[in-house]
Amino acid sequence: MPHKPYSSPPPSEHPAQASEPHQPLRSLLLQLEEALRQAQLWDAYPPSAQALASTMPFMVDTLRIEQWLQWVLIARLHALLDAQAPLPSSCSAQPLAAYEWKQRQPPPPAPAQKALRCLAQIDTYLSQQG
Repeated sequence: MPHKPYSSPPPSEHPAQASEPHQPLRSLLLQLEEALRQAQLWDAYPPSAQALASTMPFMVDTLRIEQWLQWVLIARLHALLDAQAPLPSSCSAQPLAAYEWKQRQPPPPAPAQKALRCLAQIDTYLSQQG
């Protein structure tokens, strides 16, 4: 069943409190969103419900990696944080994003490197929590 996309409010309006146990992750997610926007890898409109219904890892058959990051990873992690639900015990999104973006001609702009750094930190954070 497709999930409802998460549209993150500006940091000043975010429901998270400073005492949130996973505030570092929330901050990394906001930094990742900002980096994707700066690299012009952020979509204004969600993919189709059919594209989001893919059962392939990272939905590689229906989404570009930046779409998966925006509409799946970022959205779901924010939703888990909002619900104070358990987080995934590991994540390895950064190597796939690095590979995908390296294969593109032309490659994404330099701000995509900031997104890769944020992803590496998110991967590490989640793996250390598990």
